[in-house]
Amino acid sequence: MTASIHSFGLDGLHCFDVTVEVDASQGLPAFDIVGLADVAIKESKERVRAAMRNSDTQFPMKRIIVNLSPADVPKNGAVYDLPILVGLLAASGQLAAVSRRAAFMGQLSLDGRVLPVHGALPMVRHAARAGFDAVFLPKDNLDEVKYVPGIALLPVGSVRDLLRHLKGEKRIPPAAAAQYRSSETHYDVDFSEVMGQQPARRALEIAAAGGHNVLMIGPPGSGKSMLAKRFVTILPDLSFEEAMECTELYSVARKLPDGGLIRRRPFRSPHHSASLAAICGGGTPPRPGEISLAHNGVLFLDEFPQFSSTLLEALRQPLEDREITVSRASASVTFPANISLLAAMNPCPCGFFGHPTKKCTCSPAAIRRYLQKISGPVLDRIDLHIDVPAVPYEHISSTETAERSADIKARVNKARAVQRERYKGRGFSKNADLTPAAVKEFCMPDAMGDSLLRRQFEADALSARGYARVLKVARTVADLAGSDAVTGEHVLEALHFRSVLRKYSL
Repeated sequence: MTASIHSFGLDGLHCFDVTVEVDASQGLPAFDIVGLADVAIKESKERVRAAMRNSDTQFPMKRIIVNLSPADVPKNGAVYDLPILVGLLAASGQLAAVSRRAAFMGQLSLDGRVLPVHGALPMVRHAARAGFDAVFLPKDNLDEVKYVPGIALLPVGSVRDLLRHLKGEKRIPPAAAAQYRSSETHYDVDFSEVMGQQPARRALEIAAAGGHNVLMIGPPGSGKSMLAKRFVTILPDLSFEEAMECTELYSVARKLPDGGLIRRRPFRSPHHSASLAAICGGGTPPRPGEISLAHNGVLFLDEFPQFSSTLLEALRQPLEDREITVSRASASVTFPANISLLAAMNPCPCGFFGHPTKKCTCSPAAIRRYLQKISGPVLDRIDLHIDVPAVPYEHISSTETAERSADIKARVNKARAVQRERYKGRGFSKNADLTPAAVKEFCMPDAMGDSLLRRQFEADALSARGYARVLKVARTVADLAGSDAVTGEHVLEALHFRSVLRKYSL
């Protein structure tokens, strides 16, 4: 006798249908699983056997073959424990036929409890899009998936609960649909704690309003890390779709925090000793790295030149394409990476090159080597280059209160609302994501702005990419000013934030 139970598999963030086919026939007792199953799935035989024994059901003493279809696609994880158990019960006649409009997922403990699985959100969203009526899933995964509309979610705590439901003895009530609300997020830090650094504060406001990349350069103790940690406090709240995208990534990466849905924009700050796989993603199966975990948020790279040159060059593709492809011998997976890169560095190895009072102890050759660790192509992809000088004592000792994050965020939200309305239906919603065609449509400056750009371009101070990025920043400056047109004043400010590095050139 055979039975077919529906479940799902994951290839990166891509979800696909898996049919768990169970055949229980006469013959010497055996239990085989086929269909390119990994070790965790092979081991499910013992988990299923023990869970059935401890849930008052009888393990069939027959020749059992479980096929995970499609058979030529690799599967991994313990998500198939529950559908295999249900299939065994149906194939052995202990359970009536199971609806083909229902899907199952879940890991089993030996005592019959249903444990959570990784990647539940992308699988449930796929089930809703594919037209399934219901999904039976672990109770502990409910907080992660309860916002998915259009499908009944049936949280299962144990095998006994599931069997009572399937036999009609005691129904599992579908989880109540939750409504996502974008609420103000509380942070323990605030921009009001930053004294001075007005140009840097202005640049970060522009970056937040348009989703641009930023490089901060200045001596030790000038406040680069302090500014970076507060940058996320002025970013707009996550939309529902952005929250779902972030949660999917964290679920697949097995880094989902307690509470389920990601509600605040990610802020990832890996150490400069992190490996290439940790930053870009990798493993078997490939999982998201720090670049993708910062999707819809901020990737902060402190001590920027201390990262390996291979890693820095690996940033080029995701900064340009807003996604990253992790290719291995066994698989090639693409993860989203729509990030704001926030990088910080000293001007030289000792940190005091260009300092007004402290003497730099580095040789000119050492300074050049240090600065050249950041290649031209990487710098060209960073929209705003900020000088963060040493803070005078008058600013540090001042008792005046600086502008709060909430006030800056209000202006950022207003500018983002203008952008969302302007780009509605175009596949992007902020200035940093504009295509070349969209730059020509929305960012072309007036005569004064065009003259400024021409002079910079003819002086070899701008590449073609730099030209487009200056226009995107100028468009953001105009949005913050409430201007429909991009003027020479807006272009001038955008150009200013790409000229800071000349101060440190030798």
